[in-house]
Amino acid sequence: MSTEVAAPKIASQSAAVKPLGMRKNGMQWHEPKSAFRPKAGNSSYAKRLEERKAMEAVKAREKEMKEEKEAERQRRIQAIKEKRAAKEEKARYEKLAETMHRKRVERLKRKEKRNKMLKS
Repeated sequence: MSTEVAAPKIASQSAAVKPLGMRKNGMQWHEPKSAFRPKAGNSSYAKRLEERKAMEAVKAREKEMKEEKEAERQRRIQAIKEKRAAKEEKARYEKLAETMHRKRVERLKRKEKRNKMLKS
């Protein structure tokens, strides 16, 4: 039973692939070329319009994704800058605390914070 089912499949496959024989120029290893038809790829105006709309949608999505990525990058950079500034300020106050009394340093901190509030 299995040979009866397999036989028709092989016959249909061999009919689909027709042997071309030997080429006159001797270049049997090259793929056979089809005729050159430059207007074969033309499509209707409606189809081109649809493709343009699809491309615009893709470009808009790509732009949105790039903007999100850049915003995330800028957020990380800003966080790093803030962290470094806080670390420098802390080091500066520690250096002041070595020479001055602790309460005086705290007063200076509060005074500087008030000045920052007024400037911004």
